[in-house]
Amino acid sequence: MPVLFESQYNPPAAFFAELAGTDALWLERHDHYHKQTYRNRCLILTAQGVKPLTVPVIDGNRSEKISTSAIEIDYRQNWVHQHWRSLQTAYGGTPYFEYYADYLHDIYVQKHSLLFDLNLAFLQLYLRCLRLRTPVEFTTEYHPRYAPAAVLDRRDCLTPKAVGGAEPDRKSVQPYMQTFGKDFVPGLSILDLLFMQGPAAGSFLA
Repeated sequence: MPVLFESQYNPPAAFFAELAGTDALWLERHDHYHKQTYRNRCLILTAQGVKPLTVPVIDGNRSEKISTSAIEIDYRQNWVHQHWRSLQTAYGGTPYFEYYADYLHDIYVQKHSLLFDLNLAFLQLYLRCLRLRTPVEFTTEYHPRYAPAAVLDRRDCLTPKAVGGAEPDRKSVQPYMQTFGKDFVPGLSILDLLFMQGPAAGSFLA
């Protein structure tokens, strides 16, 4: 059965764990954009704790009336430099940062105009890194609900913060050694797992 997700920026490891055993990944192109979701943010682990990295979008006040696939990135803010510096500071000393750094940097410097295209570029890279051969397809129109037998609808099931009283997502992967702290921190971007485990990262997906 296919699984349906919204487009996400450097998705959490739980996103990729959901792909195990699925026929395909459907990406929602026609939903309305929601702020403060994984659509434009990810969570990384720093010496100070969990830190969100957020991609600024143009006309954020009107963004929730716009289709996700039409949301434009705001490059008037120097967010690319900020995100890259944050990743270097948090993960520069990890076993596999240099292994993936050039691939990631190449995507950042392309300066995609649309958030959806940026997210897709990262997604395709991570699928290759995790050796996941899940086909990626795109919705052709918006449906608020799907028949349970047609697709596993996971839109907005993963969240970086409490929304509407819901708990932040805590699904993750099998615990692995992380750079900071004594206790395992779940819910982080797939980058955390890749930088620590490299080509073996796929084996940690629950």
